[in-house]
Amino acid sequence: MVSEVIPDIIVSRLPRYLQALQRMHQEGQSTTSSKELGGRLGYTAAQIRKDLSQFGEFGKQGTGYSIPFLVSQIQTILRIDRMWDILLVGAGSLGHAIANYNGFTNRGFRIAMIVDNDPDKIGKKIGGFVVQDIKNLKNQIPGSGIKIAMLTVPASVAQVVAEDLLQVGIQAILNYAPVPLSLPENIYVEYIDPLIQLQHMTYYIT
Repeated sequence: MVSEVIPDIIVSRLPRYLQALQRMHQEGQSTTSSKELGGRLGYTAAQIRKDLSQFGEFGKQGTGYSIPFLVSQIQTILRIDRMWDILLVGAGSLGHAIANYNGFTNRGFRIAMIVDNDPDKIGKKIGGFVVQDIKNLKNQIPGSGIKIAMLTVPASVAQVVAEDLLQVGIQAILNYAPVPLSLPENIYVEYIDPLIQLQHMTYYIT
């Protein structure tokens, strides 16, 4: 793997490549080309080749890419050739849905703990987990190996909760709260906000 810093826009495309390749494999394909992969995703063959070349040489002229090999390589690059434990913060309706979703474990992630600050939710069972009191995080997270959190709390408390998560060793946050978080640069944050995506799409609707 090359040592220079890879642009984030390229890294952000790798999960899309991986998803398409896994679907091809499920369909019975064993090889593919940059043209075919690009066609499935709306990218040019040149873009596919350029992105992948940032991490090494994975295909051969005239024969294309071995799908199982390329899947394995991208999983290694994205560090999902292992299982990542996730802290789910917020046991409301969205938290319930995420806790009961079965699509994480076959993609390298699993919910490991659910916390909330609502006395009516603490102690209740969701998706096989007993909701823990968020006040106890300082005793539960250090040493657990959990580095990633999903934040499904109200926007009004998202910043404070995120800051508390940093104090116990969380390094990456997937934020479902519709508010930007102000955190140190070494903390990676991704945002899931359907309204933002809908407002983006309506620009293109005639």
